[in-house]
Amino acid sequence: MLGSALGLDKIYMKRAFAAAGLPVVDYVPITRRQFERDSDAFIALVEERIGYPCFTKFANSGSSVGTTKAHNRAELVEGLRLASTFDRKLLVERAVDARELEISVLGNDEPEASVVGEVVPAHEFYDYDAKYLDEGSRLLIPAPVDDAVAQEARSMAVRAFQSVDAAGMARVDFFMERTTGRLLLNELNTIPGFTRISMYPKLWEASGLPYPKLIERLVELAIERFNDRQRSQTAIDSRLLPPEAGE
Repeated sequence: MLGSALGLDKIYMKRAFAAAGLPVVDYVPITRRQFERDSDAFIALVEERIGYPCFTKFANSGSSVGTTKAHNRAELVEGLRLASTFDRKLLVERAVDARELEISVLGNDEPEASVVGEVVPAHEFYDYDAKYLDEGSRLLIPAPVDDAVAQEARSMAVRAFQSVDAAGMARVDFFMERTTGRLLLNELNTIPGFTRISMYPKLWEASGLPYPKLIERLVELAIERFNDRQRSQTAIDSRLLPPEAGE
């Protein structure tokens, strides 16, 4: 439950990543009411800390719905106004000139990471149309990256999974800066696409775990987590209390 909640809130997810020492893209959060109360002050803060281009989002967005890229002040204001129609919590992120890498994670207390995949979007960024409507986007599995980069990304994916107390499955998305090669965590998706052509199962298939076996493994993990939860006491047994506690 906690992992799903954090995975649905981009602001607190980033805070959890940062608390675990994981690198994230520079961002500035704000509430809808704060933005409406003094939008000029917030715009000035974004221009000082983030600059252009940047992305405007709402905190619990998915599939890039309500996400826009701003190249100037007018687009920034318009993007924030759009995001504010979806949620009370908003954020602005620095736009990174980067490749987009993705890793599938599977497990409970001892999660494992798949091979690394890469998304090559058909549009300027991987927006809703590029994900679902335009067939020009490409998935590269495995991603053409150095072994050292792949190893670092897989390690970071597991740490990100653990930082939000995720369980079962998640897809972890990264940016790899083109100029420096530095990896930055973008987000963690606790309910990733799961069709036969989705990135999550395709990454596991490339890692040696075919689709039917992946489903079996997820069922096993769910049972494992259920059995572990059953070990937790949910009522106080008076026989286990010290004598003075029962008086």
